[in-house]
Amino acid sequence: MVERFIEGNRAFIENDFRKDNEHYQKLATSQSPESLWIACSDSRVNPERIVNAKMGDIFVHRNIGNIVAKDDPNLGCVLEYAVGHLKVKYIIICGHSDCGAMKALDADMSEEEYIPVWLENAQEVKETIEEEHGTPAECANLAARKKGIEMENIKVQLENLRSYSPVKCAEDEGRVQLHGLFYDLGTGKLEQIV
Repeated sequence: MVERFIEGNRAFIENDFRKDNEHYQKLATSQSPESLWIACSDSRVNPERIVNAKMGDIFVHRNIGNIVAKDDPNLGCVLEYAVGHLKVKYIIICGHSDCGAMKALDADMSEEEYIPVWLENAQEVKETIEEEHGTPAECANLAARKKGIEMENIKVQLENLRSYSPVKCAEDEGRVQLHGLFYDLGTGKLEQIV
C-alpha cells in the first residue's frame, strides 16, 4: 500500500508538480486560499477534486459528518487561523449523499465507543427530522427522510459556525460569507442549499 502512495507521488511530481513548478514554488512558502471547506471524512468526497481546484485553493477541515461541534478546540483553531490569518472570504459546509454519519445518527449506534459521543453534536438534526417525518418506523418515505437528515445537518452546522467568535465577528463585519453545499455521490453534482 505505501509503495503505491510513493509511486503515485512520483507520478504527481512528473505529471503535475514539474509542469506547474512556479505555482508549487509559491505554495512552498505561503498559502492564500479564499475558502475554508468543512467536509466529511468520507473517502468518496475529496473537496479539491469535486470542484476541480488546484492545490492551495482551499483550506480544508474534515471530520465524520462535517459536524461543527460547539466549543471544539481543534475546529476553533482551524476557524481562528482561516479567518484571522488566512483571511478566507468563504466558509463552506459540504454534506453529501449516503453519509454514514447521518445513517449512524438515525440508527442510534449506542454500542460504539466514540461515534455516539461525536454524533451528539448533531442530535438537533435528528430531532428536527423526527418532527417532520416521524421515526424511521413511522416514515412512509425513507429516501426523503435520509436526504432530509443530510440537508438539515448542513443547515444546523452552518448555525453552529456562528457560535465561534472569529466567524460571528467576521460575518457581522462582512468579511466572510457562509454557504452550505450538498454533493450527490451518484451524479457528481454539487448544489448550493444555503
